[in-house]
Amino acid sequence: MHQFDEQVERIRTKLAAAKQKDKELKVFGASSHKYILHKPLAEEAISDFETRYHISLPVSYKVFLLQLGNGGESHAGAAAGPFYGIYPLGGCVDELTTDPEKYLSGPVKIYPGITADSWQDLTKDAEEDDITDEAYDAAMGNIYAGILPIGSQGCTYLHGLVLNGEHAGKVVNVDMDRQLPQFTFEDNFLDWYERWLDEIISEELPIDGPSWFGYTMGGSAATLLDKYHAATDQLTRHQCIRGILVKRHIDPGMETLLEKEYLHAEAEYKREWLQVLTKFSYLLAKPHLLAYSTVDLLAVVQFIWWYVKDKSNEWLEVITRSLPGINDDETFRFCTYLLVEMKADYAHLMIPATTHENEQIRVTAFYTLGKLENREHYLDVFINGLDDPANYVIHAALQALSGVKDQRLLPAYKKVLERFPTEQDYILSNLGYRLADMGLTIGELKKWNGQYP
Repeated sequence: MHQFDEQVERIRTKLAAAKQKDKELKVFGASSHKYILHKPLAEEAISDFETRYHISLPVSYKVFLLQLGNGGESHAGAAAGPFYGIYPLGGCVDELTTDPEKYLSGPVKIYPGITADSWQDLTKDAEEDDITDEAYDAAMGNIYAGILPIGSQGCTYLHGLVLNGEHAGKVVNVDMDRQLPQFTFEDNFLDWYERWLDEIISEELPIDGPSWFGYTMGGSAATLLDKYHAATDQLTRHQCIRGILVKRHIDPGMETLLEKEYLHAEAEYKREWLQVLTKFSYLLAKPHLLAYSTVDLLAVVQFIWWYVKDKSNEWLEVITRSLPGINDDETFRFCTYLLVEMKADYAHLMIPATTHENEQIRVTAFYTLGKLENREHYLDVFINGLDDPANYVIHAALQALSGVKDQRLLPAYKKVLERFPTEQDYILSNLGYRLADMGLTIGELKKWNGQYP
């Protein structure tokens, strides 16, 4: 264990520095764990745990428990650590399997880079519709054999520690609802824990929500760029780009290097480098975004929305030119986000889409028209929407008319009521809300004879 002595001292120093840096406990989970570590365990306690479960704890994790601390004041008595902290030894060992005595010592089935197909094959028994409780417990034990739960990320997500096999000592992100596990990039528990402290001290960890720490490759942007160039496989290269993308900031001067990466990137990396460049330098990215909009408009409008929505007005011409030819509902939806952000009257752009052959585009068009303050000027368009063959389009048109009290809508509302004598897709409930806007009820509409009050 002496090989970790220097690292243990670094971690002690960095834990104090991280607590000082985050005095207001704004890093995700810090308000729960408060950077508190209770006193370390005695070797006997660890030995008893290992004997009970027929396992050997990875050395780096054992060093943490023996020299740094065990437990704290967070969820389930967890100590300072990523997300909601690190469980005390023996805490929540049954989160992944109801029979940890049997399965903690089992051979680990998951591994870095496990494919979706392999994961599906491993989890298929647990997915059976008519599975008994006993069979389900056995299937879950098999899936997560050899994985010790060591902390909560919130909801159904956990950090797990690999106890045996080729990757023993690594931390893996797992989901109790059986989404594909994702291994962290560090070789052992202490490296992973120290990286967490480094990112707090350097202010890399976001303070406005979960950081998803450990899901991307660590290191500075410059380091990741070097790794990208040294990598010989596509997966590592994509991981390097993703590692840069999640940074909160980059060093001055890096923007021009990122632009060069985009310009010289092979086709399979082009989109990702453009996303990175947009995040960190819209000024440099804009001409490339304009050119790329003819290749992948969805990517461009997504990047604008995610990173520089305040520049939406600069994209009106591109969207105006592109909308008539858009048949993909996702691309159309992101274009409407930017149009709404512009706070302009975009009705002339949306009205043609209310009769588009793609149902979801029609739904989005009515939803977006409903954002206009002068939507009552387009009653004929909404009336047509209330007669659409698709229920969800009618639903969207009704919701878009919220607050509109024009009595010219009553014949269309009466037609909707006749078409839907019983509730379908919340159409009647939304019709009731629209009538309430006008001081009427569905019962009164049923009796309405076509004469306006």
